[in-house]
Amino acid sequence: MTEHDREKLLGAIREGVKAAWPICLGYCPIGLAFGVVAQKAGMSPAEIGLMSLLVFAGSSQFIAVSLLSSGAGFLAVVLTTFTVNLRHLLMSSALALHLRRVTTPWITIFAYGVTDESFALNLARFRSSGPGSDWDWRRALVVNHVSNLAWVISTVLGGYGGAFIPRGSFGIDYALVAMLLGLLVFQLRGGLYVLVAVVSGFTAVLLSLVIPGNAHVIIASVIAATIGFFLSRGRGASQRAEPVDES
Repeated sequence: MTEHDREKLLGAIREGVKAAWPICLGYCPIGLAFGVVAQKAGMSPAEIGLMSLLVFAGSSQFIAVSLLSSGAGFLAVVLTTFTVNLRHLLMSSALALHLRRVTTPWITIFAYGVTDESFALNLARFRSSGPGSDWDWRRALVVNHVSNLAWVISTVLGGYGGAFIPRGSFGIDYALVAMLLGLLVFQLRGGLYVLVAVVSGFTAVLLSLVIPGNAHVIIASVIAATIGFFLSRGRGASQRAEPVDES
């Protein structure tokens, strides 16, 4: 590696870390909360760290711990987390437009670290890249994995800290429900989102009365998402069909 290449690499690391630190600050309290909740669900700090390292998806990890705590089976946990993480296909597709020249091994490492927050930051930097910005895949990769490191460390620390918190203290028993509700609220960006959330919740409650286990969660999610898709599609078609006032 030449001196120029070394300086280029160090510059990418510096800029990536500088861009990632706000994400890390946001991950720390959520990661600590997850670690505590997971510890109360019976997971060890090592298991918590391994789960964060392999999954690296906050909402899916919270949901998985909730399902495991309720005695859900392997298939229910896998299908539910898979459904929740389907959005990563769309995020990765959008980022792929800016990573056409990156080799497959680096693409694989990059894809592992894609989350909602890193996606939003990197996509914005890629789109604004120009004469005043040289944001590239190396800086984006640093953002992904510095954020990943902060998440893994904070969840493990939460796992250790949870051992010193008595069950029921500080309302920790409902922390998971509160966290999931908080994640839901941040996703409500319009009336259609609220409708999908209400339909999903109402359908899940009704199905839980007739379907044993946790399958009703997956079924309700698919039904609500399908309804939301067709409503969104219909609304888009009606807006395109509206006459344009040329006066």
